[in-house]
Amino acid sequence: MSRIRSTSVRAALFTVPLAVAGVLGTAAVPAGATPHPGKSLTCRGEGVDPDYAVRYRTETVIHAPLSTIWKLQTDVERWPSWQAPVTSVERLDHGPLRKGSAFRWTTPIPPNPATSATSLDITSTVEQLKRGSCIRWTGPGIAEGLRIDGVHVWTFTEVDGGVLVRTEETHTGDQVEADVPAATEILRQGLEGWLGDLKTTAEARTGHHRQR
Repeated sequence: MSRIRSTSVRAALFTVPLAVAGVLGTAAVPAGATPHPGKSLTCRGEGVDPDYAVRYRTETVIHAPLSTIWKLQTDVERWPSWQAPVTSVERLDHGPLRKGSAFRWTTPIPPNPATSATSLDITSTVEQLKRGSCIRWTGPGIAEGLRIDGVHVWTFTEVDGGVLVRTEETHTGDQVEADVPAATEILRQGLEGWLGDLKTTAEARTGHHRQR
């Protein structure tokens, strides 16, 4: 984080990623992942907030069935089993994930002068969803003295040999807007870490790693 100029801002920014939240020790960048800062991803015509200061988009091909990838991504209560930075998830409704579904999840916050809190609490609400195709959710990440609002879009497209998974997220809030380049870098790590975990888990479940 060499581009972060302030110790207090650096500490606050470590809580940034609502995508994977807890980017300390994130997974390696997945092979084939590339940033795409151009046209925003959408789900049922809705995308990220273009006015938010912090924005990042990336993608990769996952060599696994769409059904496996979709199940991993939407069975949010099982996220902690394959994403180390997610320490707990609670569904606030029941049944398959759908428009209007909400879930509360947490990630640790390392000791820092910006807050005495030990975890970031995130409440995500699904705003748009098309089964097997896309998901868009919004929601705040809150801890004592901190608030970061995010919009997150995922799209899934079957391609030869697998599924092209794209993801894009935007953030706003005093802590992230204090140093946009640094916050964007941390968001990049969070999104690529999540995408890497999803790729590794889905491919392992389908035995792709043994076929190489």
